Amino acid sequence: MVNDGMGDQSTQSPYRSDPVQARSAPAKTARGRFSSPRHYAALDLGTNNCRLLIARPAAEGFAVVDAFSRIVRLGEGLAATGRLSDAAIDRTLSALTICADKLRRRNVTLSRSVATEACRRASNGADFIDRAYRETGIALDVITAEEEARLAVLGCHILIEPGDDPALVFDIGGGSTELVLIDTHTPVPTVLDWHSAPWGVVSLTEHAGHGEGADGRAIAYQRMRSIVADSFADFAARLPKHVAAPRLLGTSGTVTTLASVYLELERYDRSAVDGLIVPATAMRRISADLARRSIEERALLPSIGRERADLVVAGCAILETILDLWPAERLGVADRGIREGILRTLMRGPGA
Repeated sequence: MVNDGMGDQSTQSPYRSDPVQARSAPAKTARGRFSSPRHYAALDLGTNNCRLLIARPAAEGFAVVDAFSRIVRLGEGLAATGRLSDAAIDRTLSALTICADKLRRRNVTLSRSVATEACRRASNGADFIDRAYRETGIALDVITAEEEARLAVLGCHILIEPGDDPALVFDIGGGSTELVLIDTHTPVPTVLDWHSAPWGVVSLTEHAGHGEGADGRAIAYQRMRSIVADSFADFAARLPKHVAAPRLLGTSGTVTTLASVYLELERYDRSAVDGLIVPATAMRRISADLARRSIEERALLPSIGRERADLVVAGCAILETILDLWPAERLGVADRGIREGILRTLMRGPGA
């Protein structure tokens, strides 16, 4: 989508695509006037979240001009019915309307909006895409799991720890989980292998349930672990054996939420979480603790709250299963991914 409207000249957000970015001044035209910076936008509509990022090129990365994120649960009930529900569609259209307004108010040169697993799987996914365009003007591109994985890696690979062995990047979504094995010796990492499993925090929770009481929760958690392990089995068999120093980077609401719990944050702080390195043993300990708690007890934790309390345990089960197949001692945490990958591709131009 291209938006040629005048941009809102509000204060820039401190959010950066890289740890340090210098703020650049607007370029002067031949007549000495200041020209508006080129703004780009990326929208990622997942099974659970709707996220928008509007940015301008800056130094070696980009500076964010505006951002939006809302839990919409587009895929709620999809596993049982095969369709996007009317309530989920209404929630999502409400969020997309806000995104459309931001795109109109900002001086966006070029944008791309993508939809992932929920729209890939739903029998009425195409109808929803058409309706979203009619009502909001946002043209959603339903991307493949392979492109989803590629964009996530492109958006977050800068945070992978240095090393010579292959690294594993994963993205735990609402309806699927992508695993990507990469070689980091090239400027843009080379994908060696990848896998998409049909289990994310929404789909796995709806399939396995929560369990009643402490014993029921323990049984449900082990059921989740078993389901995910089965879905990873083919990929696990292909992974290289005897890797000296496995490197692991996660990009998702699950890892950023667990990182917030690890840091004991009272409210989410991206600057503290993005790029954090956490011992794998700590992530396992937190996962086990959350799995034992009831939904009400999880909701009392500031880093989780009511919105994530019922879904976070499925993310824990997926994360622990990833740690089983790729036993890294440390886990890198990225609060960046598909949107940043889209922005980098747009700013590089055709052929990127």
